[in-house]
Amino acid sequence: MNSIKVLDVTLRDGGCVNNFNFGQIYMEKILAAQEASGVDVIEMGYIDENKGSTSGRTQYLNEQVISECILKQKKQGVTYVAMMDYGKFNVDNLKNRTKDSIDGIRVAFHKKNMRDFIPIGRKIIEKGYMLFIQPMITLRYTDAELIEFIELVNTELPDASGFYIVDSFGEMRPNDMSRVLNLVDHNLIPSMTLGFHSHNNLQMSYSNACALLQFPTNRNLMLDSSIMGMGKGAGNLNTELLLEHLNLYYGKQYKISPLLEVIDKVINQLHSEFYWGYAPEYYLSSANHCTPSYAGHFYNRHMLPIDQVGELLSMIDEGKKISFDKNYAEELYRKYNETKTVDDTKTVEELKKSFQGKKVLVVAPGKSIVSHRDKIEQYLQNDVISIGLNLTIDINVDFLLTTRADVFEKAVNEGKSVITTSNVSKGARGNIKILDYKKWIDIDERTHDSSSVICLNLLKYIGVKDIALAGFDGFSVNINENYADPNLRRPVNDEQANRRNSYYKSFIHSLKDTGINISFITPSLYEFND
Repeated sequence: MNSIKVLDVTLRDGGCVNNFNFGQIYMEKILAAQEASGVDVIEMGYIDENKGSTSGRTQYLNEQVISECILKQKKQGVTYVAMMDYGKFNVDNLKNRTKDSIDGIRVAFHKKNMRDFIPIGRKIIEKGYMLFIQPMITLRYTDAELIEFIELVNTELPDASGFYIVDSFGEMRPNDMSRVLNLVDHNLIPSMTLGFHSHNNLQMSYSNACALLQFPTNRNLMLDSSIMGMGKGAGNLNTELLLEHLNLYYGKQYKISPLLEVIDKVINQLHSEFYWGYAPEYYLSSANHCTPSYAGHFYNRHMLPIDQVGELLSMIDEGKKISFDKNYAEELYRKYNETKTVDDTKTVEELKKSFQGKKVLVVAPGKSIVSHRDKIEQYLQNDVISIGLNLTIDINVDFLLTTRADVFEKAVNEGKSVITTSNVSKGARGNIKILDYKKWIDIDERTHDSSSVICLNLLKYIGVKDIALAGFDGFSVNINENYADPNLRRPVNDEQANRRNSYYKSFIHSLKDTGINISFITPSLYEFND
């Protein structure tokens, strides 16, 4: 091979983790570490004329913002690039390249746009920029389609700076690498650099990178990586690991210590707030050949057990797998649950008689039920009926309402009086009461089917007028603060926590507006200010 270069994508692909909200200080520290390490190419972020910003984020309104807010001085020997997704930026608005601007643009596009991409690539080159061609989910191309596209590139864009194999879903295995590498290397014009961008869903990023380095070719190679693998879902190839490998076996002299320092001072903090890395749900997304956004949505948003996540991923329509569609995901989720229906008329009438005229204490699984246990148990001495929500710790409630299969089975085995939904169990037996799932959930742009929503909707329907709440703490980005039982933890970022807190506060307040007396036994973010 002629040369090997490393392109660090931390500020771009890493930005998919935190919605590109690094903030100016972190942006500058990461860039300084990248430059000090000696990586050859630095990707500054995305260019997006609709969602881009002018400061503090690595999703930029246009390419000029990059020079104005962060790339104020370029380091000699480093190439600076940005990425744009097909259709997200009008290249007619791209200013001509200058010595102070970014040097290149990477254009990512789906197979359906491979021909439409060509004139866009041509304009980028004509404006003086290096062009890097990023056919997303390269495995979605048949051999014939890939050869056809490569021939189109050879003819129409022979002066492009690089052609990439893109493993968007982290699903490439050794045989895939061998097949695609041979196809591209034998058909792409020899003068064009071959690049590789991977995701780590199967923990194959490092080994696939090694396979590329060992591939017998005379062309230039470029490998993408990010510091500590920071990237969407399972993340990317680790820059620090790749650089050390290249130093040991390919005579490179990259500096690892600046990366370790920025990991210690910046990236670790981001990792504690916005988790990325291997997880079973991302393995499942790879196994089902779909974007990991679906897996994250079902696992974190709906807190489903991993086996149910796998079932849902297997149900995704082939045409929907490539790009995440939140509305489709919600429809699929509801369809998955609503197929399991029951007639709960008799059950609801029985519960109405049991609760009529009673005060009700609802105990959610927030962490405060541990520190305020004495207060809860004292309240239980009153003439109240109590309902525990997905409780796994020993508080003596009259009913356990659960929306989780694992909690349900444990409660049934222990002989507790259980209320559950038809998506968990269709068979009422003994002390088990089954509610029809679709009747008690709340739907806006999202599906709200937590035990809290179902319980409070039920209590409202059967006419309960006095409800005390315990354990309704609210959500925090510190997952250790959210639940009494650490097994219930799921990572949430600021946006998710704020959205959930806003929804539940509004939902609980709406109950109060109907004339229900709501009181809080333990501290809560949802308490009333009046």
